[in-house]
Amino acid sequence: MAETSPIPIVDFGKFLSGGKEEKELVARQIDDAFRNVGFVYLKGHGVEREMVERCFEWSKKFFALPSETKLLAPHPPGGSHHRGYSAPGVEKVSQHTYDAAEIAKLREVPDFKESFESGNPHDSAQPNIWLPEDALPGFRAFMESYFTSCSTLVHHILDALSIALSVPDPGLSPTHSKSLFQLRILHYPAIEKSELENRSRINAHSDFGTLTLLFQDSVGGLEVEDPNQPGTFRPATPIEDTVLVNIGDLMARWSNDRWRSTVHRVGLPPPKPKLAVNTMANSEGRRADIVLQEDGDDIVPDRYSIPFFAVADMETVIDALPGCWDGEGSRKKYEPVTAWGYVQMRMKALYDG
Repeated sequence: MAETSPIPIVDFGKFLSGGKEEKELVARQIDDAFRNVGFVYLKGHGVEREMVERCFEWSKKFFALPSETKLLAPHPPGGSHHRGYSAPGVEKVSQHTYDAAEIAKLREVPDFKESFESGNPHDSAQPNIWLPEDALPGFRAFMESYFTSCSTLVHHILDALSIALSVPDPGLSPTHSKSLFQLRILHYPAIEKSELENRSRINAHSDFGTLTLLFQDSVGGLEVEDPNQPGTFRPATPIEDTVLVNIGDLMARWSNDRWRSTVHRVGLPPPKPKLAVNTMANSEGRRADIVLQEDGDDIVPDRYSIPFFAVADMETVIDALPGCWDGEGSRKKYEPVTAWGYVQMRMKALYDG
């Protein structure tokens, strides 16, 4: 496996503060990334570093709670109301598997992770499910403010995508006007490496919304399928002060596959580099060789990540955008579908079976 990822880094700050030419340049760079890889790292994205760090701190506090406390905010059965806490073993990610028997077989070895989902505080269709305030004071208030920051970034990215696809004003942002997005905090508990020979932290899959923001910790383990070598996965190494953005299935359909909804998974973190012998002078001035040892070789450490999933308003019809087909050589590849109908189909496979 290659040590580096082909995912490009784009300075989104130039889009947020630049003029027309700079916005168009950034839009082209993002377009190239989504056409070639389906992923892009954005720096200068506008979500304050301190806020991201605090979100990871809150995530660790939440998942450190006793199970009986976390289950005071339980995810309802099934996938139609995607809010609250899911314990390890509840969810099994699958890739376009909808047959009940096949889903049941996949669920025999569930993903090794736990999660907590929240969304727009004003979403009456899927109200949030929070812990009692005294169970984790301040958690709800912070998560609601973090949701707002990520939601703002999503709408800025949609503006850039509108430029890339030549969508007339007002662009794609109004199709997401209700911000029916999902903020997920994820914890992958420490596990022996040998255990991951027969199970995954999260199985290979594509996201099913329009786009996803991902803030990940320094542990690593996210892998993205190489578009030029199907079945080969390469690390999406955490890069400080960036957010990783990827296209989901709905946006791939909307763009008539101009953009890739690339399969990705979470497995073993990249191996630590072998540390060379370090030759130093000791207190008596004599040279001594000190071998720096690696530790934890048999245990994969805890990993935390914070994905933020965007999806269009429920009634939005996802049909190939005019600039992505011409009716002659390039035709529509997919039948129209409502955003809500498609997401619910995918959610049913995720939680039911």
